[in-house]
Amino acid sequence: MSRLLLLLAIAAVVYILYQRARNQPPHKRRAEYIKLGLAVAVVVVIGLTLTGRMHWVGAALTGLLVAMRQLLPTLVRLFPMLSSLKSRAGQGGPQQSTVETEVLRMRLDHGNGNLSGDVLKGPYQDWYLDEMDRDQLDELMAYCQQQDADSAQLLQGYMEQRFPGGAGDTGTGQQQGNGGSDGGMNRREALSILGLDESASDDDIVAAHRTLMQKLHPDRGGSGYLAAKINEAKDFLLG
Repeated sequence: MSRLLLLLAIAAVVYILYQRARNQPPHKRRAEYIKLGLAVAVVVVIGLTLTGRMHWVGAALTGLLVAMRQLLPTLVRLFPMLSSLKSRAGQGGPQQSTVETEVLRMRLDHGNGNLSGDVLKGPYQDWYLDEMDRDQLDELMAYCQQQDADSAQLLQGYMEQRFPGGAGDTGTGQQQGNGGSDGGMNRREALSILGLDESASDDDIVAAHRTLMQKLHPDRGGSGYLAAKINEAKDFLLG
């Protein structure tokens, strides 16, 4: 009877961990499933070893699995970092502009003008926008409209690019031309918006501004909010 209760308890814990993994953003699920699989394997090996059904090799494998489970989070974080460093080294410099609001962090690829981003808070925290479908983005838009107007305007620019002609009912209207600025921009933020580093000259700032405006100007179907932020960043940096 006690053995049955133990098995039921283990099954319940595994189910809870599985549901937790399913609720993670898609790009995090694989790592969670791997950790869950290792945990189950450790439990099985320990059980077989304690009941005498597995040789001492089982205990060694258990130790190895435990060590792997402890190292996995570090490896999961390390591989993207190495990939990012390799990518930056190959590019020879920043190739993205970054705009951050209370709810969102948005990136603009200088090469193709595509927007991508991730959610910083709210019901979809840690999700990538590219992982979300239209219904999820609409739900996020409703949250942004309640929490932060800048985030709503930024998200609308992304949705207008991803769903051409289909994001006009978000309720943000045409108020995005002012950029939603509260006058609190600093040099680091301004450089990030233009995709520049601290060594950027005035000529670099002007050139980056011109290139980005060609890709994002509202008259060319771009985001009015991002265009306003780019103008604000240039004005701040050039004084």
